[in-house]
Amino acid sequence: MRTRLAIRTHALLERIFPERRVFLKSDADTRFIRLRPGTQLIAFAGGAALVAWAIVATAIILMDSIGSGNFREQAKRDQTTYLARLNDLSAQRDSRAAEALAAQERFNAALAQISVMQSELLASETRRHELETGIDVIQTTLRETMRERETARREVAALRDEADSENQPTALAAAVGGAPVDFLADALARTAEERDQVVADAQDALRHADELALEIALMKEDNDQIFRQLEEAMTISVEPLDKMFRQAGLPTDRIMNEVRRGYSGEGGPLTPLSFSSSGSEPTADMIRANRLLGQMDQLNMYRIAAEKIPFAMPVKQAFRFTSGYGFRRDPKTGGRRMHKGVDFAAPLGTDLHATADGVVTEAGWSSGYGRLVKIRHAFGIETRYAHLSKIRVKVGQKVSRGDHIGDMGASGRVTGVHLHYEVRVGGKSVNPMTYIKAARDVF
Repeated sequence: MRTRLAIRTHALLERIFPERRVFLKSDADTRFIRLRPGTQLIAFAGGAALVAWAIVATAIILMDSIGSGNFREQAKRDQTTYLARLNDLSAQRDSRAAEALAAQERFNAALAQISVMQSELLASETRRHELETGIDVIQTTLRETMRERETARREVAALRDEADSENQPTALAAAVGGAPVDFLADALARTAEERDQVVADAQDALRHADELALEIALMKEDNDQIFRQLEEAMTISVEPLDKMFRQAGLPTDRIMNEVRRGYSGEGGPLTPLSFSSSGSEPTADMIRANRLLGQMDQLNMYRIAAEKIPFAMPVKQAFRFTSGYGFRRDPKTGGRRMHKGVDFAAPLGTDLHATADGVVTEAGWSSGYGRLVKIRHAFGIETRYAHLSKIRVKVGQKVSRGDHIGDMGASGRVTGVHLHYEVRVGGKSVNPMTYIKAARDVF
């Protein structure tokens, strides 16, 4: 069976690749090389494989060349789009910075106006209290004067009745103590003058009371205008701060309570107004004033808390935002890993600033982070500044928002010069842009 198959296969090869001889002739001899069908088949297969490889390789080279051209064009288009987007973001950042500066100036102007208005309000309330006391004294004096006038009138009437009585001359003599009629006339004249003086004093007192009432009414109008201006100023000042804290996801009530407990500023928190020790019900102006003082206290607490929370940007010079918070591809391994902060790229040595008040807890080399600065802030918040080229602070040092803490570099596990910035709350990383975006319309 095998012999038949071999014979048929050989016969087929003989028909396709008949045996050939290649003669090699020299001057003295002639030789030939026999090419059997199997040898020709191997040569043909090898040649076909070589030609096929050449065709495939040429096609691959051509396709790669075409694809590379497309990729280069696409890369150029992407780079142009990216640069345009960066320029747009830079313009938006500059616009936001200008708006924040204007808002800060308005905020400072509102605070100055509030301080002046508060002083005017306190002076006005003190003046009003003094006027009310003066009116009470005048009214008391007026009542006493009127009682004395009525008494004098009754005495004059009694003396006249006794003088006109013809049946009781002895009573008249006893009443005047034996004085002559001229003395009685003088007494009556003096009594009439005193009566007229009392009436004139009473009229003056009533006129003065009317003037004081008008002055009090005008003061009330002025107070109402001052209150309205203060209330508008407080609304403009408090609402953006309250919105900023809520957008950052911060529990405002707990933060305000902690700030009050740890308050160490000069003068302490604002206290309610009290003008009376008699325990009487507060007036409408006192209620409005106390409400304003409460809002001013809230504004003060917000201001103190804002200094302790990382709302500011760590880079104040021109920069590029190169990587956000979340999962990303690791440039070293190619796998996906959690990026626990945000990256800002700028020239080597760019100044880096603390984003809130706090205490430096670490300042040195850390594996992966390179040169690292850690700052502990209030409310369990910590910020980290990694890959620095130079550290400008020491462990235990107190820093304020905006202080220069280091220079941008490429130390540690990096692919280029940039700052890796982290925010951690209770030891867990959060997106730093939540705080930065919440404050971009305020600071």
